[in-house]
Amino acid sequence: MTSIDVQNLTKEYGTRRAVDDLTFTVHPGRVTGFLGPNGAGKSTTMRLVLGLDRPTCGTATVGGRAYAALREPLRQVGALLDADAAHGSRTARNHLRVLAASNRVPARRVDEVMEETGIASVARRRVKTYSLGMRQRLGIAAALLGDPEVVMLDEPSNGLDPEGIIWIRGLLRRLAAEGRTVLVSSHLMNETASFADHLVVLGRGRLLADTPMREFIDARVRPRVRVRTSDPTALKAALARHGHEAVEHDDGHWTVQHARVDDIGRIVSGAGVPVLELATDEGTLEQAYLDLTATETEFTAQPQEA
Repeated sequence: MTSIDVQNLTKEYGTRRAVDDLTFTVHPGRVTGFLGPNGAGKSTTMRLVLGLDRPTCGTATVGGRAYAALREPLRQVGALLDADAAHGSRTARNHLRVLAASNRVPARRVDEVMEETGIASVARRRVKTYSLGMRQRLGIAAALLGDPEVVMLDEPSNGLDPEGIIWIRGLLRRLAAEGRTVLVSSHLMNETASFADHLVVLGRGRLLADTPMREFIDARVRPRVRVRTSDPTALKAALARHGHEAVEHDDGHWTVQHARVDDIGRIVSGAGVPVLELATDEGTLEQAYLDLTATETEFTAQPQEA
């Protein structure tokens, strides 16, 4: 299958370097989340891959070829960068039919992708009457039209209702399970955590991380254990004997920092402490992301004083 390969990619706009010597590969068979603060260079990088901008230096290729060199690009790469790309006066069906005809895609695919993305019932309405979520679905339909091996989506959940968000998760997982290369840019950490297998993280145009998602989280958020007991005094004493300190929370549970659930389980069991709950309190993608990008954010709001 086809990969996206970025090698020593740099893009400068005057004196501003939007992308700074980036090198990474997006592999098939998994969903790669493309993360970074505003101004990190994600959209610029995707535009460079798609040939919409020229790099200052370096290369961005799909299956070893520049996008401009692909004979039938829609059959190889499907992309959604802008939900407003379709002309507002066209119907969704006609928009997709033009794309299909220009890329020698069978006309039957138009109906198939409209069904798949849930817009078949509004296919004859003009795009300017669509909500943002409907335009997103139309953009995704266009990306899938050529049944491509590579799919690139920029903020695909934007404007979708809860049903739509659940649908896009399943779609992304299915595309990856079929062996396709899937790159998804998003600012929604919890949403990215629900579908991504791998992460590429940028900051100020530079590569900050290129790693499996679970490894990314575990490397930046220390493990901790959540405990609930009917005898807090016994719990604290047992943990203290083994060098652990428990912190109580308002809802009555206790947290043991820098600990693993197996170790804490053995300690409290050996001491006869009654346990109502014992679980790993896993770190989140949001925690790990904020830890990594804290110094890379270009636009920040200052906290308000009380």
